[in-house]
Amino acid sequence: MNESPPDISSPPEELPHHSLPSPGETARVKPVGRLVSGALYLVHRRGSLYVVSENYSYKTEPYYFILSRELSGTQIFPGSSSVLDAYIVPVCLDRASRAGIPVAECTISQSCGKVPAILYGLNYFSCASEYAVVQSMDAARDVIRHITNSGKYPFCYQPLDDDDDVVQTHAIFGRIQGFGEEELARSAELLFSEFHIPLVTMVWIHRDGHYLLSSLTPTRYSTLSPVEKSLLRGCLSGQEFL
Repeated sequence: MNESPPDISSPPEELPHHSLPSPGETARVKPVGRLVSGALYLVHRRGSLYVVSENYSYKTEPYYFILSRELSGTQIFPGSSSVLDAYIVPVCLDRASRAGIPVAECTISQSCGKVPAILYGLNYFSCASEYAVVQSMDAARDVIRHITNSGKYPFCYQPLDDDDDVVQTHAIFGRIQGFGEEELARSAELLFSEFHIPLVTMVWIHRDGHYLLSSLTPTRYSTLSPVEKSLLRGCLSGQEFL
């Protein structure tokens, strides 16, 4: 059963890079003021541990921190399998679709069959945030050459209609700020229930008044709006109930 977004009420731990504690250690608690680039924040709630980070990608320190806590038996969110699935676009869209979220058409290929389109790399070093929107086949070929390492890896493309818009929103514990769209707000809640990622960027295709999920990507604290930063700090400080 999917969980609804939790209310965050305990003070967070802030773990800077290169000083992540072992599962048996306790990190020093700090007040939340300025969000520090690269910092990892922990929030305890009802016996579970929520990890707030800019990037949960495979082989990052946050990923290994999550994995170590899982191995020690800690109930931790997001889980290591969820963050791996979230950042691989075809897998992400499959899980999102099964959770009831409208998703974009996505094709894994060695060549782009239609433009305009959104292109995503699928190689080991690719990141969903480095997607490209191409309007011509010439532009597509240049991008494909780069994201496939000259044909060594496949990629995925999502065809666009001429009137489509590609938009990004940030979700903080399943909530979005600055968009009055009820459809987006509901999808953000469903995505949090499915992946349990406290901080994420959602890429959408806006088509005929509706939104189709294109991908989930990492989020730098510096890209958040003042209102979003305030919401995140409130969640970390136990001032915001979700």
